[in-house]
This record gives sequence, structure tokens and C-alpha cells, in this order.
Amino acid sequence: MDASETSSTEAIVAAIIRAIVEHKLQPGAKLVEQTIGDRFGVSRTIVRQALFRLSQLKLVRLEPARGAFVAEPSITEAREIFAVRRMVESQMLSQLVEKIKAPDIRRLKAHIKAERDAVKRNDVSSRTKLLFDFHVVMAQILGNRVLVELMQELVSRCSLITLMYQSADDAEASNAEHVDILHALEAKDLDRAIHLLHEHLATVEKQLTDRKTHELQRTNVPA
Repeated sequence: MDASETSSTEAIVAAIIRAIVEHKLQPGAKLVEQTIGDRFGVSRTIVRQALFRLSQLKLVRLEPARGAFVAEPSITEAREIFAVRRMVESQMLSQLVEKIKAPDIRRLKAHIKAERDAVKRNDVSSRTKLLFDFHVVMAQILGNRVLVELMQELVSRCSLITLMYQSADDAEASNAEHVDILHALEAKDLDRAIHLLHEHLATVEKQLTDRKTHELQRTNVPA
């Protein structure tokens, strides 16, 4: 893929994410390749590349012979994902407390600063990715490729519901909670780090599922 194709693909991905955030595209909406191609003046091949990238992010569902659709996250799926995250990340922190070094702390601090900057800009797409990637970066520090891939999969599956329902205040609170978790890791205080992690995940889960439930009740759609 050359530079112009990459730029076009990224522009389409960004535009669709923005439309989801602004609720211009609803869960289940069909994404028509020809319409998207005409709007951006690109081939259907480039559109397919963008839709595939969105499917990797779990924002779009690709169905053979039917096309592409905005994903439809369910409350049950969100709760199941957070349950798995609590199990996996608790073990991850227990290893991280033993292995984390000064350069790792600096890396996580820089990441948290990038989160905070995105929150201040109200850049919903960037802040969502950065807030989730904090957990992926912790896995990367351990150097376990399988764990990194698992964390990427878990956080990607939370991304659509977060884009749609996490407020600016929620995002700011998550950033502050990441600061607290990092302080506990820096102090090698495993019990506190795990306690803070569980509180953090429970808070994020409740924020998202409560808003999703409210939206479904408002529109009379079953969960």
C-alpha cells in the first residue's frame, strides 16, 4: 500500500469512527462500499481496506455475501469481557510489580500524559484508544506476546460501547485512576495495585453498561 492509499484508508477509518461517536451511524447500520468510495473519491479496494481495519478494531462486523455493518455491542458481552479482564490483569499486575523498572515507569508516565492531553482536547477517538492502550502497554512491558495479543483483543471488544457511551468526565476519571495504579506499581504495592485495578474496571464497566441500559430503555430495545 503506497502513502496515498494509506492516507485515504486512514481518512475513511477516522470519518467512520467520528460518525459513530457523534451517533450519525447507529449500531447495525450497513456500510455501503460504493457510497463510501464515491464520497472519498477512492476505489472499493481502499474502502475494503478501511472496513477491514475497522473490523480489527471490533467497530465493524464483516459478513460474507452481506457486507459490512456497524457492530452491535451487548451489555452481556461487555460484562463478560470485564470479568475476563479482571482475571487476566490481576495476574499481569502481580508479575509487573516484580519486573517493572525505571524506564518502564517513564514509559507509562508518558502514556498517561498522552491520555490526559487527548482528554483535554476532547479527542474522543484518540482518548479511547490511549485509555485502553495503557493496559496493553503494561502487557508489552512484560514481553509476553500472547498476553499482548489477548489484551489487544479484550480492549478492542470494549471500544465501540466506549466510543458511544463514555463521557469526557468518565475519561478524565479513568486517566486519574491510571495515575493511581502506576503509583502503586512504582511503590511495589501489589495489593493496592490490584485493588485499584478492580475499582477502575468496575467503574468503567458500570459507566458503560448503565448508559447502554438507559439508551436501550429509552428506545425500547431489548438488551
